[in-house]
This record gives sequence, C-alpha cells and structure tokens, in this order.
Amino acid sequence: MLVLRCSFRVNMRGLIIIAQYLVYFYVKVATSYCVQQYTTLCRIYFWVEKNESFLTAGCSPETFPLGKRLTRKWTLFVDRRASKKEKRSENRNIVKLKNNNRLTKDFHPGPGFGSVPKKIISRIPLISLSFSVSLPPDPLPPNALLSLSPAPPRLARHSACLRRRGVAMALDSPDSLMTLSIKYCLRNLEGTLCYLLDNETLRLHPDIFLPSEICDKLVNAYMELVHADHNFELHQSFFLLFSDPRNTRLTRVQLREDTVLDQDLEAIGSQDLIELHLTNCEKLTSKSLQTLGSFRHTLVSLSLFGCSNLFYEEENPGGYENDDRLVNPSRQVLVKDFTFQGFSRLRLLNLGRLAEGVDVETLLRPLSSLTSLDLSGIKLCKATFLTQWKDRLSSLVLYNMDLSEEHIQTIAELIQLRHLDISRDRLLSYYKFKLTRKVLSIIVQSLVNLVSLDISGHVMLENCAVPQIEEAMGRPSMEPSKSSICPLQALKRPLQFLGLFDTTLCNQTHIPAYKVTGAKNEDQILNAIEAYTEYRPEIASRAINHLFDIARIQHCSQLLRALQLVIAALRCHKYDKSIQVTGSAALFYLTNTEYRAEQSVKLRRQVIQVVLNGMESYQEVTVQRNCCLTLCNFTIPDELEFQYRRVNELLLSILNQSRQDDSIQRIAVHLCNALVCQVDNDHKEAVGKMGFVTTMLKLIQKKLVDKMCDQVMEYSWSALWNITDETPDNCDMFLNYSGMKLFLECLKEFPDKQELHRNMLGLLGNVAEVRCLRPQLLTPQFITVFSNLLDSKADGIEVSYNACGVLSHIMFDGPQAWTMEEPLREQVMDRMWAAIQSWDVTSKRNINYRSFEPILRLLPQELAPVSQHWATWALYNLISVYPEKYCPLLKKEGGIVLLQKVLELGKSRQETKEMARMVVDQCSNFREDHMDTTR
Repeated sequence: MLVLRCSFRVNMRGLIIIAQYLVYFYVKVATSYCVQQYTTLCRIYFWVEKNESFLTAGCSPETFPLGKRLTRKWTLFVDRRASKKEKRSENRNIVKLKNNNRLTKDFHPGPGFGSVPKKIISRIPLISLSFSVSLPPDPLPPNALLSLSPAPPRLARHSACLRRRGVAMALDSPDSLMTLSIKYCLRNLEGTLCYLLDNETLRLHPDIFLPSEICDKLVNAYMELVHADHNFELHQSFFLLFSDPRNTRLTRVQLREDTVLDQDLEAIGSQDLIELHLTNCEKLTSKSLQTLGSFRHTLVSLSLFGCSNLFYEEENPGGYENDDRLVNPSRQVLVKDFTFQGFSRLRLLNLGRLAEGVDVETLLRPLSSLTSLDLSGIKLCKATFLTQWKDRLSSLVLYNMDLSEEHIQTIAELIQLRHLDISRDRLLSYYKFKLTRKVLSIIVQSLVNLVSLDISGHVMLENCAVPQIEEAMGRPSMEPSKSSICPLQALKRPLQFLGLFDTTLCNQTHIPAYKVTGAKNEDQILNAIEAYTEYRPEIASRAINHLFDIARIQHCSQLLRALQLVIAALRCHKYDKSIQVTGSAALFYLTNTEYRAEQSVKLRRQVIQVVLNGMESYQEVTVQRNCCLTLCNFTIPDELEFQYRRVNELLLSILNQSRQDDSIQRIAVHLCNALVCQVDNDHKEAVGKMGFVTTMLKLIQKKLVDKMCDQVMEYSWSALWNITDETPDNCDMFLNYSGMKLFLECLKEFPDKQELHRNMLGLLGNVAEVRCLRPQLLTPQFITVFSNLLDSKADGIEVSYNACGVLSHIMFDGPQAWTMEEPLREQVMDRMWAAIQSWDVTSKRNINYRSFEPILRLLPQELAPVSQHWATWALYNLISVYPEKYCPLLKKEGGIVLLQKVLELGKSRQETKEMARMVVDQCSNFREDHMDTTR
C-alpha cells in the first residue's frame, strides 16, 4: 500500500506543476511493479481558493509529458454546487463529486480541515492529495486498470510496509511520491523550479509559490543529497531560492557539516523559522548570529551543536583575502555581547560543544520559556542559574560535564525534569566527580517526574547494586521494588529510558526501565547505537564495536535494526575514523551469507552506498580493507551494477596509490576481476577507458620487479583476460602498453605457474580474435612461443587449448598473411593437429563462454582446415561435457547451420566432418527441460 497525503498553500499554476510531477512519479513507481503499458487513472482533489468544491483531473501516462503544462487531452471537472449545509460544516467537509456522470465516493479531507476556521480556509488555497495503491503480486491482465482512491488519513504516516516470512524483512517498497518528486526537482532544478540568472545564480520562476511542507523537504533533502550522494552537484546559490517568503515558506530546517556558510543562513533570514537545527557547521561565524536574531520572534527550537566558531569574529574585518576567510579561532576574537534577548518563544535549545569562554549564564538569562536545554561538553563552574526554569525545565543534558555537589543540588531543585542526562565519556581523564549511591539516590528521590535518566560512563565508588544473594529471584523484572540497582528502588514506575553504557550496572538482572543502553546483550547495544549516534560518535563507535563482536562470534537476532543503525551512523559521520572503522567491520559480518536471506535488495543497496561513501571519504588502510571485504559479500557484478562506474573508479584509485597494503591490493584486484566478468561489452569498454588495462599492467610490472607471482599477479592477468573479451579497444590498449613484453617476461620468470599461463593465453586468445590486431602477433618470437605452448600439459588442456586457439585465428587469415620464413606455416599447423589429437574430448573445462561467435566464424572456410578442426573440437567438447548450458547456446547462435556447411565442404578433413556430425546429432537429441511456470 503506497499512500501520500499533504495539505499546503499554493497558487493554481504551482498546483498544476506539482500535480504533474506527482502523477509522473506515481507512474514511474507503478511501472516498476510490472504494470507498464496499462492505463493509470488518478483523481486529484484540490481545495480551490474561496470555493468549497474540488477539482478533479483524470489523466493517463501516454498523455502526460513531463515538464509541460496541462494539455487538452486532460479532462477537468469542477463541481461548484456544494450545498449551504456543506458550506456551514465546521468539523468535516464532504463534497459529492461527479466525474463522467458517475458519482464518486464521499471524500473526507481529514482532521486538518475541521480544525481550521472558515474565514482562514476561504483565504488560503489548499491542495489535498491522497493516493491508495494496491500493487498485485502478479502481473495485471491486459484489460486491468490500476485504481486509485482516497485513503484514510491515518494511513498517510506509513511510507513503507514490512513483510514477515519467519523473520522480519523489509519490502523493496519504493520511496513515497513526495520523496521522488523532491529528489527529482533537486537534481533538475533548472528544468523544474528554477532558471539560471547570468548563467550562474539560481532563481525561482516568478509564478511558482511553494508552501512550507514542500520547502522544508526541499532544503532537508538537499542537505541529505549533498552528504550522501557523490554525484549530486552543490549549488552555491541554492538557499537564495528561499530568500523571499512571499514565494517560499520555511518553518523547519536542518543543516549540517561544513557545507553551510554564513551567506546560506543569511539568504533565509527573512523566513519565519520555527525550528532551526545546525549541526557541526564549523564554518559559521559571528555573522550568522545576526541572522539568528532575525528568527527571534518565531523560533521555538534551536540547535547549535558543534558550531564551535559561531561566537568568533574576525579581529581585522576585511583585512584578509577571500581564500583566507576560513574559520580559524586563533585569528579571531570571542563575541561576548550576544544574548538570546527577544527569543521569547524559544523552548528547546542545544548548545552542545559551545566555544570555550562563552558566558553561558549571561547568554541564557533572557530566555523565560525554556523547557529543554543541552549543554553537552560545556564547563560550568556554577549552575545555580538553571533554577530560574525550575518550574518549566523538563529536559536537561549535561553530557561530558565535570559535575560537583553544587551541580547535583541544583539539579535536585529542577523538580519538573522528565529527562536528565549526566553521562560522560569514560575514556576522558579530567573528571573529578564520582557518582555515588547517595548522589544517585538524591537524584531519583528529588526528581519524581523522571522518565529518562542517563548515567553512562560513570564509575561508582560505592556499590549501587544489591548483593547477589539478596537479588530477587525469578525472571528479570522491571518493577522498581525488585530493582538490582538500589537507588532505583525509589522509583514510582519504571523509566522509559535508562543509560548505563560503559557502566557495570548494565549487567544487573532487574533493571526498572523499558529501554536500557549498555553492553550486556544485543538489545542494550542497539539501544546505545540508536541513542548516541547523532551527537556522540565516540560512544556510538564503541557500541558498534560490541555489535561487531556479536555478529562475528554469536548471532545477531535483530538484523534489520542493526543494519539500519550502522548505516545511519556511517552516513552521519563519514569523516569520523572510529565510526568508519567499526561500522565497516560490522557491515562485513552483518552482510555475509548467514544473514543474506533476511535482507532486501533496497537494504543491501543502502549498505553498498555507505561502503562506497566510506571508501571515497576516508583514505585509511583499515577502512579501505573493511569496505573492500564487505563488497565481497555481494553478488558481483549484479548487485553492484547500479553503482558500477563508481565502484570501478574507487578500486582503481586504491590500486594506483603509491603506497599500498598487500591485503587491500589483493582484495581490490579480485573485485576488479569479478566486476569485469560477465558484463556487457559497453561496461568493459567504459572501464577500459578509466585506466583499467593500464592499472593491471602496472601491477604486473611491479610484481615482475619483485619477482613475485602471487594472487595479485594471477588476478591481474585474469582481469585482463575478462576485460578484453570481445572488446577490441581494450585488446588494442593491451598491445599498445607493452602487454606482449610483459607476457614474455612472465613466461620466462615463472615457467611453472600453470594458472598464470592459462590466464595469459586466454587473454591472447581474445587479442587474436581481433582481425586488425593479429598482424602484431605474427612475429617469429611470438609464433615460436605459441607453438611451444601447444605441448604444455599445464592446467589440464587449458594452456595448450588456448595456445592452439590463438594460432587458429592467425591461420584463419590465410597463407598470404604469413610473411615469416621461420617457422613455416605448415610446420606450425602440423603441431596444432598433433596437439588437438592428444586432447581428451571429455575433459572438464575451466572456461566460460558467453558466446560462440569467435569460434563459429572459423567453421565455414577452407583456408585453414586445422582452425576449422580446432573450432569443431571445441564445440564438441563443450556440448558433450556441459550439454544443458551449451546446446541451447549453439542452436541460438546458428551453429547447427554452420556445422552442416562444414559437412558439405570438400576440403574439410574427414575427422572434422565426423566430429561436426556428432555435434549436430548431440544437439538434435538434446531436449531442453523447460521450467514449469504453471505453479
């Protein structure tokens, strides 16, 4: 079930444009579920300005061109005959619609309409979209229609479905229509919402008006794409699109990382923001404090976490070049005159990791309505000023603050607190305060409204746990009276959340809390990752490390949740070494064969994307190794094809590094080899142009210098064998970059390496298939080497077979192409005949043919009977040993007709004809076992 519902201000043209994109993306999603070519009907209900009636539009995919306005092929119906009784309705507006003389069902706009005064509704045009799509499990019959009807409002919150097949497994549900529309518009701003002014500045089309529901999603999705999608283009003037509140409305904005600059915040300074979350925006300076002041009358929630340079201004404004205006606290002075004066509506404030030296008490004193305060990582000598909000403050976070008895006394006075966080990072050594049983008892007994408490990282001087002999017997209980932690026995009810990570208390049996963070079991660990990822990566990384141990040694029972949490952590902190190391290691074990059945395609693609982001963003040996190993858990190239070019570029970048780790090099070469195996020729040619061939040749050259024939050497030749298959450009590149020279040197340096010889001869077989390149192989030195390899017994018949294949293609050019005096063509042909006759026709092969075309072209000719015989022998061997795979392929490519021509040729040898006849008979007697699809 796919549901979308939204209500917002919009003028008629903007409404039509949005409707077009929503319908277009609905059609795109629907076609992905095997309903292509079928007409799609939709009804879009519009709340028209000053009219309590609806506009109904019906369309089909064939009549809907993206980017164009409504055409005459669209049918529009307007029913303005709403009764007076309906117009007077305050709680529900139900309008009867007629479309093509057929009465539609009653449409209930939902609870949002009933709560809006009539005079406001008459002035604000609204659009209400509601789709309910049932996607059938089987393809639709040709005469079927995909129907859309209004869905109950409560369903609009469900953007994805879960399927249970023994274990919970996420469906491959498409993104919502709103999400698809937003992303499409962001990737195509010039073609949808904007135009370029002076070929560099984005400007919104003057007749487009977007409500806050759309604008908030545009900005927040833009930030997500900037940090998660390497292909997304950063627009320097993007935030200028939201500079005029008459065209665009912003209310809730979340910005993060150093891509946010002062001018970006200044561009949206005219908006009436309700929520503004700035996370780790280290390039924001004191200029943005002025912009914050413009939001003071409307702002309810503000987060400045990690904006460590926000309270610094340049000591010499205008005295630096533009390139030198990067944030540098050592060249700036602290702003001391800014306060939150005038922020009368501000309720939630996060000042985590505020710049040292800022007077927090003076800064916060003007706030009279504060209910939630986060002072993580801030040193407070005195905290008595917090008591000014003792009757209002419901949430207080003092993470990594070195507490004192005075702090505890102040906290005990904040009787309205429902959430208290006094946790800390236990690895930091500057703490003097010790959390004792007495202190914890004071907190629990004083804060009677407490529902959430976090004391993670504290080392108890006194034993807060009951003696094991006195511990309540029976199953683990959340009843406070049975609590294994003595101070918590004073609770009136179990806590909703209790943070005990990096404490010994998490190992207790009876803990009076519904959700606990710790390291005792998988549930506690996942709770810790969930709670600490966004603002405490140092804690989250240790929790992920515990998850890594569970996945490696035990069994992860909450796989989907674990994967989603690790993915979120890697996305949020792609430049954090500890998160990237532990997260990539955990992903390796969470994506292995043991857990694969529980993972959807969509989820596995998300894993691939964060792995590639890690490889791209963090050039660290451990991260690179973990990421490469994780990619090995996927089906290659199938599961990586959606990021095919990017994967190859990253792997080649790793292999081209001057200082390489041997293990990473080995894994990367293996992945490169797998990526170019069994893909189409377009992919191979594209990868060849990236420098794939030259990179492999450099690796081979380096191994030759080191006189080492290891897996890297063998995988490199194997990769060259695969990438040159039926790709003449890559074969030409191999020859132009001294590939034959390396071949001779490897043959000389490693005469006993059978697999190496097989890979090299397989590659040269691909080169020999290209007619224009064969003259470069026709030298006495090369022909002598190939002739000598005919007698090789290495790797069964493979080396001899491949050498004979190279010579067969050379012989196919006829005697006129043989310009050498030595060795003689006839002598080489005799050796080829002898080699072929020595092979066992039932030999199992270490080769995979995707097409017989290079072999089949050698059949209908009389220039080189030995080439014809080699081709016939190859076909007979393959269809005899692997009939199910190769008989259908031979029939499909017309091989039977060509073999019958061989039987008719006068110069074909009798033994060749006999073998050709056996191939024809074998294929004639072969019956394909068609799959039964009736069940």
